[in-house]
Amino acid sequence: MLKNERRKNMKIAIASGKGGTGKTTIATNLALSASGRGEKIVLADCDVEEPNCHLFLDPVITSSEPVAVQKPEVIESLCTGCGLCGEVCEYNAIAVIKKKVLIFPELCHSCGACSILCPENAVTETPRNIGILEKGTANGISFIQGLLNIGELMSPAVISAVRKAAGSEGHIIVDAPPGTSCPVIEAVKENDFVILVSEPTPFGLHDLTLAVGMVRQLELPFAVALNRCDIGTDELKNYCISEGIDIIFELPDDRRIAEAYSRGEMIIKTLPEYRNLFESCWNEVIDRVVEKDGIGRRVTEG
Repeated sequence: MLKNERRKNMKIAIASGKGGTGKTTIATNLALSASGRGEKIVLADCDVEEPNCHLFLDPVITSSEPVAVQKPEVIESLCTGCGLCGEVCEYNAIAVIKKKVLIFPELCHSCGACSILCPENAVTETPRNIGILEKGTANGISFIQGLLNIGELMSPAVISAVRKAAGSEGHIIVDAPPGTSCPVIEAVKENDFVILVSEPTPFGLHDLTLAVGMVRQLELPFAVALNRCDIGTDELKNYCISEGIDIIFELPDDRRIAEAYSRGEMIIKTLPEYRNLFESCWNEVIDRVVEKDGIGRRVTEG
């Protein structure tokens, strides 16, 4: 493999079908191990409802800015109460009652249909802050995180802002939200590779199957990382074998890891014997992306 190929910038998402599988543990330690080898790393925490990468990396925040979306407002002197704005709103954010327009901004997805289609040009758009975007540095890693305001629903908009702020300089590691809903799709789409974190338990297997279905639908190359790999049963491994899915990382159920996690410490710093495990995972992912031959892509295309 050519050296310049090896240095090609990659976008790698760390996702999971459920919360609590160790997604942040793998994302942060993977970023730190790669950065320690001289790679330029950007860690983007897209779990904007409860970001926690900062608890382990302890970054120095250098900038903070609001994330805003457009919300509709009605110019009453121009409005005739025709009701078209309410009819075209797919999310029921607008209701027209007795020719009076009611707007529910929390439901608005800022698609702009109401303002574009209003025959009287009576609907305008104004910005509404829904979250915060923070940037900083930690251990040579460029750090970006989003934080959704309490009570807001539009987390994909904040996730989109985080991904945009990550830019294209260096390898980008995205810590995605848990699950398989819209926020996760916003975080993992357009990535070069997805690591699906799971654990060998019935819940882990159930939610992994959902996550696999998601990345296959998006036609993204992927592989599985197993946390607490030596507990539970072999059902999850058998599922991966039957589906032709590679397991590229296995972290044992080590009490010392749990203790380090509870103290907000990085595994590869507290337990350096695990550094090679994360470095091997990083090398495997980069090789798969460079060769354009990830197991997830083969399964999807096959």
